Amino acid sequence: MTAFNRRDLGLLVLRVGTGAVLAAHGAQKLFGWFGGGGIEGTTKAMEAMGFRPGRESAIAAGLGEAGGGALLALGLATPAAGAAAAGAMAGAVSVHAPSGFFAMSGGYEYPAFLGFTAAAIGVTGAGRLSLDHATGHVLDRPWVVATAFIGTALAAAAVVGRRAEAIGAPLPDADSSGAAEPDDEPEPEHTGARERES
Repeated sequence: MTAFNRRDLGLLVLRVGTGAVLAAHGAQKLFGWFGGGGIEGTTKAMEAMGFRPGRESAIAAGLGEAGGGALLALGLATPAAGAAAAGAMAGAVSVHAPSGFFAMSGGYEYPAFLGFTAAAIGVTGAGRLSLDHATGHVLDRPWVVATAFIGTALAAAAVVGRRAEAIGAPLPDADSSGAAEPDDEPEPEHTGARERES
């Protein structure tokens, strides 16, 4: 009788593959690796997408992806890791949702797939080829599963809701921002050149 079976091997492959993809995306956000923008670039991107405050949102997304992905690959604290990664992907889904489902049109297909996969691993467990199994499933108890997913669902709903309010809010008035009214804008420099030519 072997110590593990095909299910354990399958979970190992799924964990490592999914975790590596998530961790790579998180490393782009946190450290600027693999052509990513790092914290500063991700902060600007988060603010442009409506996530406030931008820096904290960038750090949370990066940690959810990098930390959740690394823990999934190791099979440690699997419920919390799966929930964290799924929560990060929920934010990404909210950004891509207006473009529809399929990734080819900029839709949410890819983050949704990663999120569901991470969540499924978190609920199923890491299998026997994991650090959770090696540590006696101390961080893989039923109460951990419930707490992690309920907490993440509430946090993700709050973040997505705040973003929806931010992008739906009217832009500040020109008077309050100190910007010039459209009628007060100086004419482009090339206008005078055209008039001289004519």
